[in-house]
Amino acid sequence: MKTILGLSIIFLINLNCQAQSQLLTTPEKTNYTSTSTYAEVMAFTDSLLNQSKLIRKEVIANSSEGKEIPLFILADPMPNSPEDLKGDDRIVIYFQANIHAGEVEGKEATQMLMRDLLKEHDSLLFSKVVLLVCPIFNADGNDKISKENRTNQVGPVNGVGVRYNGQNLDLNRDGMKLETPEVRGLVTQVFNRWDPALSVDCHTTNGSYHKEPVTFVWMMNPNGNRNLINYMRDEFSPSVQRILWDQYNVENVFYGEFIDRLNIDKGWISYASEPRYLVNYVGVRNRFALLNENYVYADFKTRVDGCYSLLKSILDYTIDHKDEMKQAIADADSAMFEKFYGPGVADSFAIEYKGVPTPEKITIQAFEADTIPGVNGYWRYKKSDRQRTVTVDYIADYIPTRSVAMPYAYLLNIKDKEVIRNLRMHGILIEMLEDTAAFEVEQFNFESLTPSKRLNQGHYINQVDGSFEKVKKSFPSGTLVIKTAQELGNLAAYLLEPQSDDGLLKWNYFDKYLAPQWGGRFYPYPVYKLIEYTNLKTVPCHQDFK
Repeated sequence: MKTILGLSIIFLINLNCQAQSQLLTTPEKTNYTSTSTYAEVMAFTDSLLNQSKLIRKEVIANSSEGKEIPLFILADPMPNSPEDLKGDDRIVIYFQANIHAGEVEGKEATQMLMRDLLKEHDSLLFSKVVLLVCPIFNADGNDKISKENRTNQVGPVNGVGVRYNGQNLDLNRDGMKLETPEVRGLVTQVFNRWDPALSVDCHTTNGSYHKEPVTFVWMMNPNGNRNLINYMRDEFSPSVQRILWDQYNVENVFYGEFIDRLNIDKGWISYASEPRYLVNYVGVRNRFALLNENYVYADFKTRVDGCYSLLKSILDYTIDHKDEMKQAIADADSAMFEKFYGPGVADSFAIEYKGVPTPEKITIQAFEADTIPGVNGYWRYKKSDRQRTVTVDYIADYIPTRSVAMPYAYLLNIKDKEVIRNLRMHGILIEMLEDTAAFEVEQFNFESLTPSKRLNQGHYINQVDGSFEKVKKSFPSGTLVIKTAQELGNLAAYLLEPQSDDGLLKWNYFDKYLAPQWGGRFYPYPVYKLIEYTNLKTVPCHQDFK
């Protein structure tokens, strides 16, 4: 009887593996001429859910057009919720694809990866990792497939979706303002709930010409933890690069563009460092993050295979180094609570910064560019047949050039529901003064406040000039208090500093509080900085403000 039962179990496992091995993505079924529609992604993943108990689905959000944004959890044993992972030694990793729905190879690679991991059931992997995957983050943009989208991209020939979501917004510019349901769901349902140690965001390049089909880069914003940034730069990324070359035979290079495409010896730069970009947003939250950019001029199959191999390389590295990665994050979190153990101990926040070369130069198998004449002269680039390998400076370290004091706490003398809602969605802890109290604070006074000349993601973003002055001010009971001695203290500072390049003032959240109806003067910024450690009497803020 036991023999029959054992044979039956083996038979069922074999059937399950055969079903998974026969399950193909849309590119695999169409010889890489087409990419998956939303319905095809959901049908593929439904098949995985039906065939394996090592995968389950949650919903990140519902898009503005009503589509569920799926989150798949691959684990053994399977946690029913993040609370089940308390005391669990595994590391949580998040792979995200299709945030720009014309950049589709990550969508296909993550589907293939889930299928293959479930089929192989690598006991070492599942003993070390809980894997979260969102293969189709921009569901609304995905199904606006046309051959006219991204015409410079080499395949798939039957077309791809569009960059924007159903609100006509770029999801990879919404990391701070949180105006899209997709990114709100990402922050609240993935980053806040599951707290992945490492997040990977998959894209396709635009720009410079080179041979390597896969590029990637780490989080760069200098207001994140410097030790985490350096670990990604010096340890994680070079190791993943070698694994990808040596074990998977995929040429790769760290992501960037030539500073001057007509003079490639000037250097290679990774330039998008603000936390509106989700990889940098994760870095400001003191977690590891990696941006994957697959080379637009490689053919579609090469891009998908390269992306797949990169994700495998990341898993390979993390399996062997999860303990040191988790310890580095724990140290970064602890540092946020140690800044203000004594009076006058204040960190600094970078309001201006610049890119400088990394310690190691970078080698790129480049193609020189030519220009195409246009109506107004030479205005477009084209790839030449002149291949040249160069070793140049890599501008990917961002260092402060102008900083301000990071306070012990921010005091808000307004109770704006949208500001509070934004802070809460990010996971920022908010308290209230228990009693009326007076403090010496820094008050920001505007010298000028100018909207941008061009709309950016539906905003005329603010250009701010002004200065701080020390004032003695009384704050009533119920004043909102945001301390920076919390895990998301760096993010709180980024959102609330008046001169922040990506904060709530920049994105117009405070506009109605800044000027009287008549006259040319400005009110002080309604967020005050309590610089030094103070024994505040506070209570948790649970109120909903109308």
